[in-house]
Amino acid sequence: MRRDDEPINRDQIVQAALEIVDEGGNGDLSMRAVAKRVDRHVSSLYNHVTNRAELVELLSAHIVKGIDVSGFATLPWPQALAQWSKSYVTEFVAHPNLVQILATSPVRDLPTLIMYETMMTSLSAQGWSVREAVLVIRTVEAHAWGSVFDIVAPQPDIAVYESTPGYDAIQALVTTEPAEYGAWASFEAGLQALIDGLEIRHDALVEQGVVARA
Repeated sequence: MRRDDEPINRDQIVQAALEIVDEGGNGDLSMRAVAKRVDRHVSSLYNHVTNRAELVELLSAHIVKGIDVSGFATLPWPQALAQWSKSYVTEFVAHPNLVQILATSPVRDLPTLIMYETMMTSLSAQGWSVREAVLVIRTVEAHAWGSVFDIVAPQPDIAVYESTPGYDAIQALVTTEPAEYGAWASFEAGLQALIDGLEIRHDALVEQGVVARA
């Protein structure tokens, strides 16, 4: 018998959904599966979550809440962006199956909007114009999001490359030490290059009078 007479809250439902996705992926996520996980009838879930689409939004919100945006209140924008980007990748990499779902889902959850608002406000206060601040956020997030996919992707089958003659130049791509040349290291190298370039762009735009010097 289901425990529908016992109270359940939205957080419990979201946690159950996240466990299902982590264990089985997108195909296993359904209102019925979540109801079974929390030992309730499906109908009892609809008091807290409208449908599967809303459940996905709640999962996105759950992850975004863990992303560190505190630096935008205390740090210069280059350091704040670096801190945020590393936290962003860390949070999403922890749930690779969820990444596949969110990649094709619209962004509508409140924590994500609050995150972007915090970033926009900070960048604007530090001299970036609205247009340039949007470009900065989209550029850094694109790198972070792409790195998430790189980090969670299956690694190349080294044996295949080693047994195929005539492709010596790409051996380093699959046989080098992951800690030094792997996806995480590539993310950090790319992030630093991006931020260095954005600082150059900012200084040039200041000289042109397009943005203000903080």
